[in-house]
Amino acid sequence: MNIEYSKQGDYYIPNIVAQKNTKDFILGKYGRMRLRYLKEHKKAEYTILLMNNKLQSHLIETDESANKRFELLMQQLAGRENITEELKANNQMEWVAKMNNIKNRVEEIIVNELIYV
Repeated sequence: MNIEYSKQGDYYIPNIVAQKNTKDFILGKYGRMRLRYLKEHKKAEYTILLMNNKLQSHLIETDESANKRFELLMQQLAGRENITEELKANNQMEWVAKMNNIKNRVEEIIVNELIYV
């Protein structure tokens, strides 16, 4: 295997090109949050994942697991606090307030457990 170099000033730098992924992928909210966190706070981990061509799969896996966890926790907490369709029909504002409260708690849990690790 031959490595090609290019001269930059007085130094020879290897011509390294990242492999192109042929699959297009769309990151959701949590995948983008994880990517931003890695770029800003875990630069070494980001670089390692990028150079090993594992960044895309890591972000997709994080996004999928965070979305599954979000749905599960929303159902569990809504059930635990007796937030039902009956409450939604009778008092929509109270239902919205309680669901927003649960959503905020669930997102905080997900961010602390999966994204900012």
